[in-house]
Amino acid sequence: QVQLVESGGGSVQAGGSLRLSCAASGRTFNSYAMGWFRQAPGKERERLAVISWSGADTYYADSVKGRFTISRDNTKNTVYLQMNNLKPEDTAVYHCAADIALFLVGVSPAYWGQGTQVTVSS
Repeated sequence: QVQLVESGGGSVQAGGSLRLSCAASGRTFNSYAMGWFRQAPGKERERLAVISWSGADTYYADSVKGRFTISRDNTKNTVYLQMNNLKPEDTAVYHCAADIALFLVGVSPAYWGQGTQVTVSS
């Protein structure tokens, strides 16, 4: 079992930055691939970024490529999402997710966090 708790959300003006954190419980964090997703009201959930267990492999959605960076610190059981140049359309609830399999974490991850709200004003 893996429990995930996100933090770092908040309100920011367009062009600003936020860093989200996702703290994972369990001693096998470094065995899991991790991902970040978001869901805005009335919209489908969107996969944003994925990172392999070692951090060597990453994937980004086109909508955030060049603005968002996913990283992890396995010594702290934490994955991060650095978000720069935020836009009003980035407003959503952001969730982290985990799965043993890299190919599943971006599709149907086994574990989800409860989410953190990000609001970007123009």
